[in-house]
Amino acid sequence: MKKLVIFDLDGTLINSIEDLGHAANYALSKNGFPTHSLASYPFFVGNGVRNLIRKALPEENRNDATIDSLLKDFKEYYDEHNVDATKPYDGIMDLLVRLQDEGVKLAVASNKYQRATEKIVSHLFPDINFVSVQGQQDGVNVKPDPSIVFNILSVALVPKASVLYVGDSGVDMETARRACVDSVGVTWGFRSEKELNEYHADQIVHRASDIFDIVMAAD
Repeated sequence: MKKLVIFDLDGTLINSIEDLGHAANYALSKNGFPTHSLASYPFFVGNGVRNLIRKALPEENRNDATIDSLLKDFKEYYDEHNVDATKPYDGIMDLLVRLQDEGVKLAVASNKYQRATEKIVSHLFPDINFVSVQGQQDGVNVKPDPSIVFNILSVALVPKASVLYVGDSGVDMETARRACVDSVGVTWGFRSEKELNEYHADQIVHRASDIFDIVMAAD
């Protein structure tokens, strides 16, 4: 069986798109820019909040100064509203509890900034003892750079062959590939099954319970 499962957060463990969209629209509106429908935001997320803001802005306004201004407003709003509508996907809580009961180590690797990552994980999963909760931090490149995975491995002390990385996007599958760990793509998140295949997911699942079976069956 696998000894460590690293989960992406948004689109994998939690459906956070409504709160992310409202925070981005708040920042856009406050700075005089057009907002977007919530249905647009799955295509903007995945590479960190800064990139989310960049994609949400009109192309001609995607300069560092404007992004910095909106990012400040985004975080101001999101820090207060990041669990208004956000919740775990169906079957996720049961999956985490079952894995924990089996002695499997659990971790989170997110491109969301660290403060929000920690707040959301502690709020939604208070009974899960994650060995590491890693969000975006200054000086550490965002996924698909594998540094975040290596940071988790340095804490968990588990060999790469015993690790499974679970995510919903091409960014996640590329992160796992660069880290040289096995990957599972989930189809309930923000990206398509086609994208997961294009980025060479080792396995693709449609239900949270399928992840448990993969972990327990692994050599």
